[in-house]
Amino acid sequence: MIGSRDMRRGRAGLPKSSSAAYAGLMPGTYDDVAPLRPVDADTAAEARRTAVPITVVEPERVARGGIVVLHESRDFSPQLRELMRALSLEGWIVVAPHLFDRIAGEQANEIFGDELFDDFDAGFDWLTRRGVFPDTIGVLGFDSAGTAAFLVAATRPIGAAVSVAAPGITEPLPDQNAALIDVAADLQAPWLGLFGADDPATPPEAVEQLREATAKANVASLTITYPGLSHRADRRDPEDDAATAIRIDSQTRIYDWFDSNLR
Repeated sequence: MIGSRDMRRGRAGLPKSSSAAYAGLMPGTYDDVAPLRPVDADTAAEARRTAVPITVVEPERVARGGIVVLHESRDFSPQLRELMRALSLEGWIVVAPHLFDRIAGEQANEIFGDELFDDFDAGFDWLTRRGVFPDTIGVLGFDSAGTAAFLVAATRPIGAAVSVAAPGITEPLPDQNAALIDVAADLQAPWLGLFGADDPATPPEAVEQLREATAKANVASLTITYPGLSHRADRRDPEDDAATAIRIDSQTRIYDWFDSNLR
């Protein structure tokens, strides 16, 4: 077995409200715009954005649900696009907000904050307006966007979440209200976490604390630590047979997690 893992079963084993399929738009990849949710009167004067650009990948068959992909990349790499396409082949409508559309210049790496959650909500609403039920919508996030995916699963009615290399485990990131271990028991959706043992942003001892904390939630959780840094399906590092096996295993687990929980 590749990687160390621990799985906690909770409400995810119970039947969900619907397993209906959804008719998407025409299959293929295209760009669109997702409106942001209205703001209240007190903050309206400060709000400048009304929508977020998104890239959509439609399945070639009737869709089973949707996945919002959050990624810390200004440009979608070939590997990320390949992953999005692979998810669509599994039957999901994949929606990826352009997180850097609102960021310029020196702040190019600072995507975490309230606006990141606004962008998720916009992608979520884009899917529900097309008839996708909330419990068949998942979120997949990488790096600090993976931290956001975890927090989305703790605060919003979605079907499942996957975080890859999510920091902020024992100490909050800037603009993060609480460390992940402090809100882990609040998870409302089944959560999968994929980590690399050599990632300095997610030390193994912190990942172990997160594994223990998520065990207190009333939903399923699975925390996996892989050797090295080959666990990322969004990157294609120089590979040997072992690295290839790890990457395939981590990507397969993402597919299986959504397949098992978005029903």
